[in-house]
Amino acid sequence: MDVKADLHMHTNRSDGIYSPDELIQKVHHKGITTLSITDHDSLDVFPHAIEFGSTLGVEVIPGVELSATVGEKEIHILGYFVDFTNEHVLEYLKFFRDERKKRAVRIVEKLNRLQIPLTFESVLRRAGSGAIGRPHIAMALVEEGFVNDYQTVFDQYIGFGCPAYEKKFNLPPAEACALIASAGGLSFLAHPGRSMDDELLKMLIKSGLDGIEVVHPSHNESLVAHYRGIVTQYFLLESGGSDFHGGKRNDDGVLGSFYVDVSRVDAMKRRLFDQHSSHSGNV
Repeated sequence: MDVKADLHMHTNRSDGIYSPDELIQKVHHKGITTLSITDHDSLDVFPHAIEFGSTLGVEVIPGVELSATVGEKEIHILGYFVDFTNEHVLEYLKFFRDERKKRAVRIVEKLNRLQIPLTFESVLRRAGSGAIGRPHIAMALVEEGFVNDYQTVFDQYIGFGCPAYEKKFNLPPAEACALIASAGGLSFLAHPGRSMDDELLKMLIKSGLDGIEVVHPSHNESLVAHYRGIVTQYFLLESGGSDFHGGKRNDDGVLGSFYVDVSRVDAMKRRLFDQHSSHSGNV
């Protein structure tokens, strides 16, 4: 029987619904033994999440999700086993969160000009102390009755090319990978999906990726096989997970359905051990 590892999950420290403790309890009940919390631009849940997970026999891998751009295309990069005490990385993440807040202000201002009287304070209440994002704006618009449903907010107002869209500050992929590496972590391309051009993928691999998220709710069986083949071809690592947020974005039933075997995590640990041994040998 597979030992399940879900390596893509979000808490209310970014755009998830549940607290770290609630999330860990939920995945524990689903038989997941290893998970990575990969909040956007935030490492705030660590080390508490690791300690709480250990009380339930669940290994919690410190992770983060960063945004990067190539031209007009936004991609997401997952960092695993990052040092959540690394001051260099923490300073960068604080800068990213500050930029997120400025972007949210601009989106709300655009919505106001469209005669939608949403207040920024209302968005802040949804985000709490976590990294603010468009999902918090969407939740506020729906819950306050300005728009009927969550997806309509993105389709008509704040999605790419829509009247209240605002571009997010993003790093080039190579810089995102370098930032993760500077904290001792591994970089994985998140949910490449159907739209990932092969030439772009090769460029991203050269930018410093250690692996690809092969298993994801947006990947059907043929895509899983396709990206697994690329992982093998380029001697990369494989990750996968539910990209769970909870609430309106994901029914709790998705938990336990998208995962990789814990052997994939063991392969990551071996890669990190080999890198550390190589660097130590060069001293």
